[in-house]
Amino acid sequence: MKKTYYNNQPSDYTYHEVEYDAPLLEYLVKNIKMSRNKLKDTLQGRGIRVGGKTVTQFDFPLKRGMKLAISKSKRNNLFKSKWLKLIYEDDFLVVIEKMPGILSMAAGHSSLNVKTILDDYFHRSRQKCRAHTVHRLDRDTSGLMVYAKDMETEQILEHNWHDIVYDRRYVAVVAGEMEDDDGTIANWLKDNRAYVTYSSPVDNGGKYAVTHFHTLKRATDYSLVEYKLETGRKNQIRVHSADMGHPVCGDVKYGNGSDPLHRLCLHAYMLHFTHPVTQEPMEFSTPIPVQFRKLF
Repeated sequence: MKKTYYNNQPSDYTYHEVEYDAPLLEYLVKNIKMSRNKLKDTLQGRGIRVGGKTVTQFDFPLKRGMKLAISKSKRNNLFKSKWLKLIYEDDFLVVIEKMPGILSMAAGHSSLNVKTILDDYFHRSRQKCRAHTVHRLDRDTSGLMVYAKDMETEQILEHNWHDIVYDRRYVAVVAGEMEDDDGTIANWLKDNRAYVTYSSPVDNGGKYAVTHFHTLKRATDYSLVEYKLETGRKNQIRVHSADMGHPVCGDVKYGNGSDPLHRLCLHAYMLHFTHPVTQEPMEFSTPIPVQFRKLF
């Protein structure tokens, strides 16, 4: 098999040119000196790129002349950041897990944000695209997010978000012992002049917001609560938690001072949506943060 090296490519990848048409895994097994299991692990670990783009599909149709890059360490080493994890990537979008303390996109003079990290990754991996923000998480909220790689995909996601996303859940540590196992909070949310969101049981000219909650664990001082969003309004969970008398721990804006982990205890841990281009169901979840679980 012909091996080709390209300028400015990371040394922990090997580079090859495809010599004939074939499904990806079948071609790799026949032409790469690696075990089938290691090749499968490398695929699953996002360590194989075709034409500069990460591929995880075993039967991806290779064509003669395509360029292959194979990670020596079974994973994608072009993406390194302490602020986010790359969960999924294809030609149209990426799904990431954001750490607390970083903005979803640029705001004011702050240069640290998810979009710039992704744009830098796209540049280094020679992808002719940029990250397009589809939805946001607060700076101190962690969890799953999706970014589009082109304007067309971004527009589909933005204009059809509530139809495309069919399950979106958060988990939070809240102050105090929850009284109810399950319930729903519904009211109108509106910002005041100081950009603080407040709720009203009647239409105040704001946006109607619906949050379903389920209590997962209880302790004397804290509760672990799952929230399922029916609407996605600014600060919705934080305001609705405060409305219940159990604000999210570590919330300096809407909280009561309870701050056991020295962070906002809110994590977007489940995101299920229909792929805007392929129409496939895309279902992602992350574990409940260890810090949260240790409190119980």
